[in-house]
Amino acid sequence: MSKPSVLFVCVHNAGRSQMAAAFLSHLSGGAVEVRSAGSTPADQVNPAAVQAMAEVGIDIAAAKPKILTDKAVRESDVVITMGCGDTCPFYPGKRYEDWVLDDPAGKDVAAVRPIRDEIRGRVQALLDDLVPARAEYREIRSGSNT
Repeated sequence: MSKPSVLFVCVHNAGRSQMAAAFLSHLSGGAVEVRSAGSTPADQVNPAAVQAMAEVGIDIAAAKPKILTDKAVRESDVVITMGCGDTCPFYPGKRYEDWVLDDPAGKDVAAVRPIRDEIRGRVQALLDDLVPARAEYREIRSGSNT
C-alpha cells in the first residue's frame, strides 16, 4: 500500500496550513506525504506561527508559502481546507475536510498558541485515521488498550 498524501490549504499558506503540515510531517515520521499551499500566498510564514511551533520543538522558520495548484490537489488523497472557501479546486474521489480555525494573521504568539494546539489535536486525529497502526501503537505504549 502506498503512503497516504495530505494537502493543507489556507489563504496565505503562512500560518494554519504551515503549522498543520509541520505537525503531520513530525508526528507521522514519514508515514504520510505532506503538502501545504495557499490560494494567495504571503511573502513569508507568520513569525508568531514560527515562534509558537519552535516552542514545541518544530522549526518552520525556513518554510516558504506556496501557491495552490491543481496538480497538488490531484496528487493528494486528503485535502484539508482552512478558510480558503471556494478557491480550492474540487476533484471527485478526494477526501475533503474543512477545518474551521482562527486565523493567526496579525496575532501575537500568545494568541497563536491555542490555534497551534487545536491544529495539533486535529492533525493527530487525522494521522490516527490515515495510519491506524500508529494509533494502535500509541495506545499500547500509553497502556490505554487494555
